[in-house]
Parts: sequence; structure tokens; C-alpha cells
Amino acid sequence: MKKYEIMYILNATLDEAAAKGEIAKLQKILEDNKAKVLDTKEWGIKDFASIIKKQTKGYYVILKVNAEKPALDEFDRLAKLNQNVLRHLITVAQD
Repeated sequence: MKKYEIMYILNATLDEAAAKGEIAKLQKILEDNKAKVLDTKEWGIKDFASIIKKQTKGYYVILKVNAEKPALDEFDRLAKLNQNVLRHLITVAQD
């Protein structure tokens, strides 16, 4: 397994319980596909430099994971379908 860093931005209009639910749901996608989540950092609500999907703010979350390509592909597919995920990015971790 390789180490990856996943950053995603949730819709800032979600209340705290809904945001925590989305974070848990997205983490479960990875775990169900045999990835191991090593660390989760919630940066909270930040302003955007430019408008994204008619939003000016978003809730930032960073995950560090050990995963194989199928787990990342499934996360990518489901994150694109989730209307509460405004943007996401998967990169190889630089340790």
C-alpha cells in the first residue's frame, strides 16, 4: 500500500452534525475498500479565493491514508457524486 493525502472541501452550509456525518461517510468508503486512515485533520470553514459551485466558503478536511488504487478510485467516484463535496484532491504523500 502507498501513502496518500486526500483533501476535500464540504459545503459550509452544513450544520456540525451533518458535516461530521459526511466526514464519517467518506472515511467509511475508504475503510470498506481496505484502505487505512492514518490521520484526519479538520481545518474548518475557510474562505475561497474564487467562487466554487456558487459558494464562497467551504469546510476543509485532510486525510492521510494507506490505500491501493481501487479504494482511491471508489472514493473519487463517490466524492464526485456527493453534492456536499465541493472539491477533492488525492495526492501521493510526501513524507
